[in-house]
Amino acid sequence: MSGFLDRAKEQAQRGLAEGKKKVDEVQAHRAGSELLKKLGSAYYAERSGSGSPEATREALGALEAHINTHGDAFLRG
Repeated sequence: MSGFLDRAKEQAQRGLAEGKKKVDEVQAHRAGSELLKKLGSAYYAERSGSGSPEATREALGALEAHINTHGDAFLRG
């Protein structure tokens, strides 16, 4: 009986770990999409005369930092 409970506990822990990993992926995807949106807004503002090149560079830097940390999968999905 103890072996069964140990296996059930291990399986539950694996399920929790997989679920947390998926939540982390979804959150990183959303954050990346938001940073990409901010970059687009900054670029549009710069090109239309109401923004600055510095704001565009900052938005690009934030996006690049996110990609370096989490990858660029959000760009494909």
